[in-house]
Amino acid sequence: MTNDKLIKSGVGWRIGWNPNAEEFQGLLGGDDWAIELTEAELNDFCRLFAQLAATMKQMASELMDEERIATEAETDLIWLEVEGYPHSYSLHLMLNSGRRCEGSWSAQAVPHLLQAIQTFQVF
Repeated sequence: MTNDKLIKSGVGWRIGWNPNAEEFQGLLGGDDWAIELTEAELNDFCRLFAQLAATMKQMASELMDEERIATEAETDLIWLEVEGYPHSYSLHLMLNSGRRCEGSWSAQAVPHLLQAIQTFQVF
């Protein structure tokens, strides 16, 4: 990770990192919402999202085409849930501590957000 600010965004999603911020180095958002995150919260988000995406990919061979599933992962700081089909699912976020918030991303935004977190390497 460099010492420079990094913001990536697309239709329905955005993620950012500012290593020089005092408390909230991370940023997550959608088209009409955003929340600043601590480094630990952003780390947990990236790690859990990657785990859930891997789980959905693994489930593809075990489900029939029309079967939808939901799975979740949680730490003390953050809760995530993916819901939908293995190839197309939404993502829901809730912060578990401090300022409590929630947000979600559509199935169309999720693949792009997942690709973006892989470049952050903060987790």
